[in-house]
Amino acid sequence: MNSDMLTLALKQQRLQLKSAALRAQWIGHAGGLKPLCNGVDRVGQGIRWLQGHPQALITTGVATGVALLVARPRTLLRWARRSFFAWQAWRKGRNWLARRQPG
Repeated sequence: MNSDMLTLALKQQRLQLKSAALRAQWIGHAGGLKPLCNGVDRVGQGIRWLQGHPQALITTGVATGVALLVARPRTLLRWARRSFFAWQAWRKGRNWLARRQPG
């Protein structure tokens, strides 16, 4: 019985050593993905920050609109008109589809 426990303990130790070696090897191979993972983490942090500070997005949008209005008023008005017509088409299309669906 004692020899069985010793055998199992030795087998467990060998598996732990092999696992540590494989983990170290994987970390070496995955080093090239570190910049990508860091970038994804930063995007996630930015999204969480925006969820906590939604006024920043509104303020930025208003500031961008004012800057465009001052710098290129025709371009801004053209895009505003296009956006308005796209929004109207979206509303009409959505209502039309709602009427066509049974139930």
